Amino acid sequence: MGGTVATTDASPVDRRSLEDALRASENRFRAAFVDAGIGMALVDRDDLIIEANPALAEMLGHTVPELIRRHIHELMDVEERPRRVYRELVRGERDRVRLEKRLRHRQGHAVWTNITVSLIRDSSGEPLYTLAMVEDVSEARRLGDRLHYQAMHDPLTQLPNRSLFFERLAGAFAEADQRIGLCYLDLDGFQAVNDTLGHHVGDELLVAVARRLEQRFAARGHLVARMGGDEFAVLVPRSAGSEELTALAAEVVEILGAPYDLSGQRVAATASVGVVERPVPGTTPTELVKDADSTLCWAKTDGRSRWALYDPERIAHQMTRQVLATTMRPALERGEFLLEYQPLVDLGDGTLRGVEALVRWRHPDFGRLAPDRFIQIAEETGAIVPLGRWVLETACVQARSWLDRFPDAQLFVSVNLAARQFWDSDMVADVAEILGSTRLPARLLQLELTESAVMGPAGRPVEALHALAAMGVRIAIDDFGTGYSNLAYLSRLPVHVLKLAGSFLEGFREPRPHAGPRPDPSTTVGAGTSPGAHVNGSAPRGAADEKIVAALVGLSHVLGLTVTAEGVESAAQAERLRATGCDTAQGWHFGRAVSAEEIDRMLRA
Repeated sequence: MGGTVATTDASPVDRRSLEDALRASENRFRAAFVDAGIGMALVDRDDLIIEANPALAEMLGHTVPELIRRHIHELMDVEERPRRVYRELVRGERDRVRLEKRLRHRQGHAVWTNITVSLIRDSSGEPLYTLAMVEDVSEARRLGDRLHYQAMHDPLTQLPNRSLFFERLAGAFAEADQRIGLCYLDLDGFQAVNDTLGHHVGDELLVAVARRLEQRFAARGHLVARMGGDEFAVLVPRSAGSEELTALAAEVVEILGAPYDLSGQRVAATASVGVVERPVPGTTPTELVKDADSTLCWAKTDGRSRWALYDPERIAHQMTRQVLATTMRPALERGEFLLEYQPLVDLGDGTLRGVEALVRWRHPDFGRLAPDRFIQIAEETGAIVPLGRWVLETACVQARSWLDRFPDAQLFVSVNLAARQFWDSDMVADVAEILGSTRLPARLLQLELTESAVMGPAGRPVEALHALAAMGVRIAIDDFGTGYSNLAYLSRLPVHVLKLAGSFLEGFREPRPHAGPRPDPSTTVGAGTSPGAHVNGSAPRGAADEKIVAALVGLSHVLGLTVTAEGVESAAQAERLRATGCDTAQGWHFGRAVSAEEIDRMLRA
């Protein structure tokens, strides 16, 4: 007899126990759901809310029944990526998603939330519902927005600051097919306002400037930013061309030039503007701002209270100047400079009396540079001091060599000095040391200075001139006639030579007027006049210049000075200068600046 195994369902007692446990669990879940401090909702597979707790209802300004059966898109905007991720969750491809979403409050304002959406599956593992837990982070979001605003805006003027400007500029450059324009500006003499009226008035001025710029240009879609200090920028992301930008710059100059009423005072201020406008391709944000800043400097240099438009040729010249300024001192150490010598000739007998030492720069990139390309830069940077000493020493060494080999010539060398050499170095000590080391007699050294270097108030240069003259060094005033031209003042200085500016020789290029009766003006009406003709009773230019030069020469001789004419280009000019009593001359007629070897050949001849 075979036995059997009997299977029976759970007893009624066990089923009741299980049901009681499930109800208790459900009650606990519902209590937690209803009493939770964060918003919660159950959403079915059709995106309809089937359960919502009071925290979520309060968060959105609704009651719980009002939320039931609402579609979630009525409460939020779902962008493409979050929508895609959410559909993956609903299909069971994900179990949890975290989102930062902006929900719509019943009263219309935004509620920023962090939402965690979890998938609830049935007993077979199929997706059943989604549970959304919603945390209100609006206050934290507002705090973050405030901090971001403060980080991106100027606290004084409330304008976008430098950081936000460059962020917007980068965004404008993302549109590759556009043109872009920038007006970069600052206030003229702003520091004087701070110094004389106080920083509080300076701050009021900056705020007033910001308001004028913002009211005029922000409404047009332009970005107005404070870049720092008294510098502002107006960015035009989609420029219509340089004409639009220059018109805008003219507006800036106009509106900022009107007086300001600040702290009960009427304050005048002006602005200078640098303008750059170009296509986005081929440039970068950094280059755009750099070029605008350089162009602003041009507006300042050109007179202030004006605008300047970016000029590639001018910027190239500026860059060349910068290269020369930074490489000059190393170039001196590398031996890139050389001296050439221009003859100074006695107009009486044609004898070579001296030479003027002229420095040249053999630049590895720019080729052979004349002094007018770099001397001013040397003076501005202070490089004129070591360069000037090198020129002086090199010229004295060469002059000593000529004295040793051609003692009868007694050839002197003339060296140009800049005023800065007197202020930044001990010129007297330098000259004494160089004359001592080269054994060159002081009488064979002539130092040339411009009028402006010696005609100012008494001080170090004047004291140094007296000391140098006491050594026996000759002192010459270069380009006489272009500055103060005060012979009376010169009489009190230890000056030995006047070098007349080349402008005095302009009339000497005209032929001498023919002797004879003065022509009847009535016979020359409508006819061309010859260079030497009288016009409306005036003297010919050449005759007038000749009289002026003769007068200067005569006065100079009375004061014990010799006179050198510069820029002589023809034998006729040389003859007419000799007739005025001029002592010596230099210029292309007598020879251009040449190497020391060429001067050797002249001395041998």
